[in-house]
Amino acid sequence: MEFQTELDARGLKCPLPILRCKKALAEVDAGNVLKVVTTDPGSVKDFQAFCKQTGHEILDMAENADAPQKEFIFHIRKRTA
Repeated sequence: MEFQTELDARGLKCPLPILRCKKALAEVDAGNVLKVVTTDPGSVKDFQAFCKQTGHEILDMAENADAPQKEFIFHIRKRTA
């Protein structure tokens, strides 16, 4: 999937992946896509709730089980309004 910015949140535990995502989204233009990679299993529910509350859109969620520690990959489009 195409994205403009990538955030590596591997090794961080809640709430740090969400806080870093929020900061990264503040720095990208509306409509752009942020790729976030995290290893925190709780981030799946956290990012769903975060996007529902803020109006950003999760375009894709995937798991990379082949990594040394399971990774969760999100593509989030910044809200336009």
